[in-house]
Amino acid sequence: MENLKEETQSEEIQYYNEAEKKEITKRYRRILKSAKEFLKEGDTKIIRKALAISMEAHKEMRRKSGEPYIYHPLEVALICVEEIGLGPTSIVCALLHDVVEDTDITLKEINADFGPKVTQIIDGLTKIAENFEQTQSAQAENFRKMLLTLSQDVRVILIKLADRLHNMRTLGSMARNSQLKIAHETIYIYAPLAHRLGLYQIKSELEDLYLKTTEPEIYKDISSKLNSSKASRKRLIDSFMRPISKRLRAAGLDFYIKGRPKHIYSIWKKLTKQNVAFENIYDLFAIRIILKGVSPNEKEKEKASCWQAYSIVTDEYKPNPDRLKDWISTPRANGYESLHTTVMSNSGVWVEVQIRSERMDEIAEKGYAAHWKYKGADTSLDKPLDMWLNQVRDTLAAKDNSAIEFLEDFQSNLFNEEVFVFTPKGDLKVLRKGATVLDFAFDIHTEIGRKCTAGKVNSHLVPISQVLQNGDQVEILTTKNQKPSEDWLRFVVTSKAKARIKDLLKEGNKGYVTDGKEIITKKLKHLGLESSLEVFNQLRAYFNKKDYNELFYFFGKGYILPDEIKKFKQEKDAILNRQKKIVIDEKAFKDAKAFEKEIKKVKGNDTLLIGDDMQQIDFTLARCCNPIPGDDVFGFLTINEGIKIHRNLCPNAQQLLSNYGNRVIKARWASQIEKSYLVTINLAGIDRVGMIQDISKVISSELHINMRGLSVETYDGIFEGKIKVYVFDTVHLDVLMNKLSEIDGMNSVLRANADEIN
Repeated sequence: MENLKEETQSEEIQYYNEAEKKEITKRYRRILKSAKEFLKEGDTKIIRKALAISMEAHKEMRRKSGEPYIYHPLEVALICVEEIGLGPTSIVCALLHDVVEDTDITLKEINADFGPKVTQIIDGLTKIAENFEQTQSAQAENFRKMLLTLSQDVRVILIKLADRLHNMRTLGSMARNSQLKIAHETIYIYAPLAHRLGLYQIKSELEDLYLKTTEPEIYKDISSKLNSSKASRKRLIDSFMRPISKRLRAAGLDFYIKGRPKHIYSIWKKLTKQNVAFENIYDLFAIRIILKGVSPNEKEKEKASCWQAYSIVTDEYKPNPDRLKDWISTPRANGYESLHTTVMSNSGVWVEVQIRSERMDEIAEKGYAAHWKYKGADTSLDKPLDMWLNQVRDTLAAKDNSAIEFLEDFQSNLFNEEVFVFTPKGDLKVLRKGATVLDFAFDIHTEIGRKCTAGKVNSHLVPISQVLQNGDQVEILTTKNQKPSEDWLRFVVTSKAKARIKDLLKEGNKGYVTDGKEIITKKLKHLGLESSLEVFNQLRAYFNKKDYNELFYFFGKGYILPDEIKKFKQEKDAILNRQKKIVIDEKAFKDAKAFEKEIKKVKGNDTLLIGDDMQQIDFTLARCCNPIPGDDVFGFLTINEGIKIHRNLCPNAQQLLSNYGNRVIKARWASQIEKSYLVTINLAGIDRVGMIQDISKVISSELHINMRGLSVETYDGIFEGKIKVYVFDTVHLDVLMNKLSEIDGMNSVLRANADEIN
């Protein structure tokens, strides 16, 4: 086994003590051991060289935990090998992934030592070093840059996912606002991206770590309940599998079983989405039957074995006909193959059963990386993912889009299911679920989409807005005189169609954009306002437009009249008058770090205290999530409305923290608050005489809580209600919700995600 003796004896390594040098060597050896099957002659020497350079480059750097920084690239490299299945090139890139960004080493030096392929990947992993204006998003720009390299080499994203996974595993030592930024960026982009690339293990862990970071109490509660039911789950699995195992062996099938409980994040999503208690979730776990001994070269035999196992399972237990998913005949766009069915066990519990071969299971666990292993056996394996990567390239081709617009389009396509449709010649096309005839036309070619006037679906004439279903055969009808319409953007769903339509519209709208800018400039001058970038940006936000071109276009087209700017000026003046009392003008600062320094000057610390009358800084509570004392919150520096306080679980938190993390401010509740806050609570249960009276009694008589409103709807013996009450903090709210839960017939009591006050 290779070691680092020659490097550790050099003068540069004096920055690491003996214990740290031993730990570095231990981790390095583990990487080589895990990568043994991938290594060819000379690979170990290159990897050792990469580690030596990284150790030297990072020698003076420590992580927040106090550990040497070099532990991080070592762990990223280990994740690449053990959990994703990547080889020596990726190990080298993982070890070097931060050196260009964080040290004096240049890409030119990397190229000289390791060649163009490693240089290209490192460049894709290196953040853009430019300074961004307040209205721009560094995160979005960096992500777009990374994807530009992804379209050439997918290892860029795989290494970035390994990097993000290790960062999420070690978030505990970071400041709270940094934790929130990283966690929300992870759930917004990186977890969906892992899902799209088929890395289900990594996707699940990223989601769980997000919940553990943002809502530690919820995570701890679900984790505890899962652990306490572990023994009963094992008994259920054993009992369930006993007759199936016997019949599988009798049929000559070689197999093993994996019992997989649902991960904590997915349970939490189900709890909040379905408004049910933990005990009422019936499919808390799935059983996987993994078939062994089937060669990847024998695709038909592999499929037949899976269907044979399915037949045995459904002969033994009654299946739910609505829950069969055949991902073997038509794999998902990320290459995922498996048979899924849900059957009723003898104990009266629904059990999800997944049936797949060992090859399919490895692809399900390791996604795109596993395809390389089987590429020689079946070149068709890469087709679904190649189709998706082509879609990424198409999205990137729309260069006029802002980075934020690109990121939103890209993110919206990551988690969606697919629809499988056919051309008139029988070629398969995989589109996002909800895709229309027009989406299909643009998927074939931009010119076909531009001229599309109607379609034929299964030989029937349909409009271009017709939503396609699995198995549809689609023919596009075109005319030369057809022109794209803004209305098209209302019903297309694929990134490619949206981008192409926007490009076509921009070509025809350039004159309106120029006219609009001129109209706005003249009106601003008339009102005595400066035609500056800041004022244009305030107008963009005021009229809720994505970018300047859209703003100018709406004025040029006459959709917004010049006199509307007068209203903008009146509101702007009113806001300025209200904020004269503020000691710090938060709009003067481009990001939260500069602003926090000013808070520190006034208050003695860099955290905004909500409810502290001495703070001397204006803020408002966001209406989208209605935070109350006790909620985990953050401050957000807006362009026109000062500071807004949001809950971590706010519906808008992911987008704000992912796109504009540089405008996030640390915030917490002041301890001396004695003020009531409006909260909405959703109720559901069995309808009976006196239910509303019992609810009112708990609220008004027992707890003396002021109630703003109560609305109840009943149907077929069930009621659903919504109450709006004033509470002091989350402790006060918990007492109320616990009391309401004890009412006879009450099934669920849940705080609404967003307040609905108008």
